[in-house]
Amino acid sequence: MVPWKDLPPVTPALDAPELLGLIVVALLLQALAVAALAIRQRARAPAAPPAFDVAVAAPSGSPRAAPAWPGTRPWRVRERHPEDPAGTQCSFVLEPVDGGTPPAFRPGQFLTFVLDVADAQAPGGRRPVTRCYSLSDGPGHPHYRVTIKRVGAPADHPDWPAGLASNHFHDQVQVGDVLQVRAPSGHFHLDEDSSVPAVLIAGGIGITPMVSMLDWMVRHQTERPVHLYYGLRHGREHAFSKHLRALQARHPALRLHVVYSRPDETDRLGIDHHHVGHVDLALLQRTLPHGRHRFFICGPAAMMSTLVPALKDWGVPDEDVNFEAFGPASVQRVPSLAGASADAPPDAPVEIRFQRSGRRIEWDAQDASLLDFAERHAVPIDAGCRSGGCGTCATRLLEGRVAYARTPDHDVPAGHCLPCVARPLTDLVLEA
Repeated sequence: MVPWKDLPPVTPALDAPELLGLIVVALLLQALAVAALAIRQRARAPAAPPAFDVAVAAPSGSPRAAPAWPGTRPWRVRERHPEDPAGTQCSFVLEPVDGGTPPAFRPGQFLTFVLDVADAQAPGGRRPVTRCYSLSDGPGHPHYRVTIKRVGAPADHPDWPAGLASNHFHDQVQVGDVLQVRAPSGHFHLDEDSSVPAVLIAGGIGITPMVSMLDWMVRHQTERPVHLYYGLRHGREHAFSKHLRALQARHPALRLHVVYSRPDETDRLGIDHHHVGHVDLALLQRTLPHGRHRFFICGPAAMMSTLVPALKDWGVPDEDVNFEAFGPASVQRVPSLAGASADAPPDAPVEIRFQRSGRRIEWDAQDASLLDFAERHAVPIDAGCRSGGCGTCATRLLEGRVAYARTPDHDVPAGHCLPCVARPLTDLVLEA
């Protein structure tokens, strides 16, 4: 047995305060290490694109988001310039009269203009006209820009009047003029999900919202694959030609497919345009890679009425097909009424009576809206945006009830309905 005096000295045990201090220090060191690792991983990760900082329409049945400003706001024309060789499409660059930065918007949305235009048929020779035009530049600039095509009389009805508002812009609106403008609006806009390749399809002046979308993607979705199909007749109508090539140079994942239906002798295949014919399903099937795509389509009636149903027949789900039509009865795809009303659409036929026109017509559910129905039966109803955003089509509802596929952006006046986004629930009497 070793005598106690020969044993090695024993280190005194830590008291409670010292032990607690060591534990706290260890925990702090561990937390610092975890934080440093997280910061290092975040620095290596690619930056996410900024979200669209803008009030947008809420889903059906939800409270509607407020517009960027109430009513109209004065905007001054800073510059104007043609976008195509023929001079039929003119851009107007706008800046707010009261100064400040233009509010953000979603790429693809439109502005609503309240105009005072000359009309020989109106009392006093002038009348107010409301029209909507897509923004043709992306958000984040110190200005807004719209590009407007001069609309002439229809080729098959040369005796009909030319476009009232578009000709007013081309002939009357000059640099320095002040226009009354409502806030950006519209449900047709680019999505923020860059994981799904985008397919932008434009016919004629339908290129304007696509330029806005491309501008955003070039700056904030640089890795997102995107195909632009742009259909028009010939090079004299080719808008934004240099601008689109510049965007392609900045966005390596952008593929341009310019399609001329009636090229001039001077139009060069492979340089000025890439295909001859029309933007149709066969072209998409030949040129798009396999896999899921999200489609954004804006064009005239002939394109919309064939291409949108063709995509559905091809198996593209409705949630991946977004479109904005211009012109009457452009798309016959009937929207769902889910969430818009507690009532279901009628199973039995209902009668629509247009009081001013003296017409009684049975609703056959072939049209997406009352406006399309009225236009198909040659009942005149003035219209602007065709999406419930401007209120131009507001019509007195004398009898009956309607439902909306989604809550309109525009406040529906009491005793009225918006035929562009309404469908009947019962027999109706409209003051039209």
